[in-house]
This record gives sequence, C-alpha cells and structure tokens, in this order.
Amino acid sequence: MKKILFYLVQFTWALPQNLVGFIGYLILSRKNPHERFHNAFVTYVDAKNFGGVSIGIFIFIAQKKSDDWRHDTRIHEYGHTIQSLVLGPVWPLVIAIPSMIWCNFPPIVKYRKKNDISYYTLYCEGWANLWGMKWSGEKFITEEHLKRGRFGKPI
Repeated sequence: MKKILFYLVQFTWALPQNLVGFIGYLILSRKNPHERFHNAFVTYVDAKNFGGVSIGIFIFIAQKKSDDWRHDTRIHEYGHTIQSLVLGPVWPLVIAIPSMIWCNFPPIVKYRKKNDISYYTLYCEGWANLWGMKWSGEKFITEEHLKRGRFGKPI
C-alpha cells in the first residue's frame, strides 16, 4: 500500500518533474544499464563531466565512477526523490534550480573549491543526504559524505 501511495503522489502532486524524468528514462534506459533503488529508477549514464541528477523518481548517475561513489550518489539522489514527493510542484524552484546553480555555475564552483566548501553545505544537498539515508535505510561509505555530508559537517 505504501508503494502505491508513493507512486500515486509522485505522479499527481509531483507530476511535472516525473514527466521530465520519465522522458529522460525512456531515452537513456534503452542503451544504458538501469536498476531499481527502493522506489526509484536509476539509469547509469556514460557522459563526460556528469555526476548525478534526480528528476522525480528517475535518477541518472555517472556509470564510470567507483562503486563506493555510485553507492553514495544513489542514496543522495534518492533523498532528492523524497524531496520531490514532499514538495511536489514547488520542487523545481526550491530544490532543482538552486542545486543546478550550486553544482554548475562556474563562479560558485570556483568559490567552493577555493574556500574548501563542501557541496553538501547548500541546504537542499545536505537535506538530500539526510533524507536519502533515512528513507533508504542505507549508510554512506565515502569519506566526503561521512565527513562533510550533513550541511558540510560529519554525518
């Protein structure tokens, strides 16, 4: 029953991001490996300069990274999936846009690197880690997540 309710809410309340994610899944899952991760669908993408992204229940992760990195990224991105469930139609404004800017805007990336600021310091990224662990029941294993995954602090 919980699973049915999860998908019902994702495809009503959180419909916009799930439609976009579903289109990406249809295109990318044909030629890339994919699997289920709890209630999400993970597709492993062979793309240069790509880490991971969650669009509703559809998660896309770089394929050519270490097993530990992929493990922790699945948990983190699943946290964004849960944020989508809770925030519904405001998720793009509250989570996706700030996350994309924090991850990709060159002056911010440069500032983070120069000042050794954890990617997970941003509210939506640290929150995704905490909820990813809580709702997946899994633990992080990489040093970056363990030492700086809770809003830049140890988990």
